Amino acid sequence: MTAPATFQKRERVVSEKLIDELFNGGHSHSLAAFPLRVIYMKSEHQDGQPPVQVLISVPKKRFHHAVDRNRVKRQIREAYRRQKSLLADKVPPTQILVIAFVWLSDQLQPSAEIDRRVKNLLERIAKRF
Repeated sequence: MTAPATFQKRERVVSEKLIDELFNGGHSHSLAAFPLRVIYMKSEHQDGQPPVQVLISVPKKRFHHAVDRNRVKRQIREAYRRQKSLLADKVPPTQILVIAFVWLSDQLQPSAEIDRRVKNLLERIAKRF
């Protein structure tokens, strides 16, 4: 029996330095699967860090109500939690992968659609390793 997939707090990107490097640095790559865009980069592994760290962004410009933004973030987190094994095994032990999911649409989407898009993006990233 396999262990249940979890999404722990330490798997989230919290370092401002990493976030700035991800969005402003020249080492990041971007893929889109509407309504999501994923921006990712490889970084050096440090003790205690998981192989993949994730940031989820749903802009206020897209959804003015926090309820809607929170719903979309929950859907993305759940889709990632289910599919994260696609990437975790591919990352070399000397590196970490930093990923940002950015929501692009003004419309809410069903969870099944978000699951498909997240899986598609993670598979495309895994092919590049």
